[in-house]
Amino acid sequence: MFEYSKEILTKVSFDKSLFSKELRKAIKWLKADERKMLMIWCLATFGNKYSDIISQAFRHVVK
Repeated sequence: MFEYSKEILTKVSFDKSLFSKELRKAIKWLKADERKMLMIWCLATFGNKYSDIISQAFRHVVK
């Protein structure tokens, strides 16, 4: 599911709203360890474009 989430987020990264929606869905689907990996991957891949969305989506999830 982690790889699938990465694929989807890459495909919708052209649209801020879609990216936010799909990121929240991915967070719900993934296990705790996968969520942390997704957060790291998102920040590395899209951090320069969507850092606000990423940090907000993961605010209460990854500790």
